Amino acid sequence: MTEEELRKFKEKIVETTTFPSVYMFKFIVPSENRSIALVENLFDPETDIHTKESGNGKYTSITGMQVVVNVEEIMEVYKKASNIKGILFL
Repeated sequence: MTEEELRKFKEKIVETTTFPSVYMFKFIVPSENRSIALVENLFDPETDIHTKESGNGKYTSITGMQVVVNVEEIMEVYKKASNIKGILFL
């Protein structure tokens, strides 16, 4: 994500979310153990994480339900995630 995309995304979150809140993060990565582990490590230990492999097995969707106190916690996860090769944000 570019800085401009991050800024707009942050504004949208602030407009639509009341804090503290349970926020749903959703990512899609290639079905490689390393990619999946890197995404799972973005979350706090108590985060409820669900994974689902695509029908052809090439990709895995990862959903994390995490309690966040403010928008900065959300943005930090997305900034770290942007460094993972092949990741898609939903």
